[in-house]
Amino acid sequence: MLSLWPDEDWRPVSRIAAVAWLVVYTLFFLYAATNHTGFLFIDNANLVVHEGGHLLFGWFGETLGLWGGTILQWLVPLLLAVYFFSERQTTAFVFCLVVFFENFLYTAAYMADARSMSLPLVSVGDPDFAGHDWHSIFASLGLLQYDTRIAATVRFLGWIGMIATTCWFALRTWRTSSEL
Repeated sequence: MLSLWPDEDWRPVSRIAAVAWLVVYTLFFLYAATNHTGFLFIDNANLVVHEGGHLLFGWFGETLGLWGGTILQWLVPLLLAVYFFSERQTTAFVFCLVVFFENFLYTAAYMADARSMSLPLVSVGDPDFAGHDWHSIFASLGLLQYDTRIAATVRFLGWIGMIATTCWFALRTWRTSSEL
């Protein structure tokens, strides 16, 4: 299919392991699709990474500190996916990509709240000085009135990425897996 991803270089996945992973992803997708709070159980981990991003990128200025939460939240699973891609570890690569794209859903929920600012805010510092990242970002870019439209696009991209990653995994393992 893609010459960048030759099947023979990837670590093999048995059909039973592939089916188990696909069941896990399907159940997670059903959970995510039916969850109307905007936040999933995995988002507790995403929140920790997000807040750490503000601290880390804050060393490079106020603007990067503001964007740093989302940057690190997306960068951590993406860099892990790149590592597992280079090691050709199939299940770890797919898992990290699914988590990367799931972060789009989490970010979209936060983006969609930019005007209403009704979500509870979490801060690593004084909660009296906690600000809404996406309200500040969209306001500075003159995009505040488009918060829900941008969020819908980001959410859509997250779903497409998760589904495409899982489909690639299913097709790849179906063609190459052993019967173990």
